[in-house]
Amino acid sequence: MERVDYQDGDTALTGWLARPASALRGAVLVLPTIMNVNAPMERRAAMLADAGFLALIADFYGQPVRDFEHSRELAGALRGSVDGYRARLHAGLAALTGLPEAQGLKAAAVGYCMGGQAALELARDGAGITLAASFHGLLDTGRPAAHGAVKARILVCHGDADPLAPRNQVLEFWQEMDAAKAGWHFHSYAGVKHGFTDPGSDVRGLPAIGYDASADRQSWAALMSMLDELF
Repeated sequence: MERVDYQDGDTALTGWLARPASALRGAVLVLPTIMNVNAPMERRAAMLADAGFLALIADFYGQPVRDFEHSRELAGALRGSVDGYRARLHAGLAALTGLPEAQGLKAAAVGYCMGGQAALELARDGAGITLAASFHGLLDTGRPAAHGAVKARILVCHGDADPLAPRNQVLEFWQEMDAAKAGWHFHSYAGVKHGFTDPGSDVRGLPAIGYDASADRQSWAALMSMLDELF
């Protein structure tokens, strides 16, 4: 991983970049979980680089995360303002698209858990990305998408047994995307919990999360298929 320093106003942020060994197909902003940059996110960035994409892991907080409780405090403060939250996300996207190697490339945003919501927030805000993909992401928002605002295609890979995004939120999300005239795909996996792409989910002892190998494979295949179509 290569360090990329960038700013959101007065906040210094640190992104981590994975470069493909082959020809570049596009640029992907990787929006991490509530724990920010960690080994699972580095693994996903490396997988995207292996698929030919310049992949930058964004920094949500600009400071180290001590533990899960600390991450909740940081996330709550960040998401307390819709404008501030989205500005932080746009700063990461600008850091990626401003790289010399990214010039002329299409860009996508791919996020996990809180990062899944972040990818959808970029799309709701009309960011100039080709795809916004969410894996076990939060579906609620403080500002629903306006009619015609969503330029990106949407891919949501969701565990149907995820208590952080229950079915009433799923239906509200569908209705929001329809009202915005967005182009969306929604993949729902029966009996699958939050955090289903992370093999480490099972050892955390939290009833809301769990790894699911099939959903992990199928959701990644869905992303690769969408990237092949759009890029």
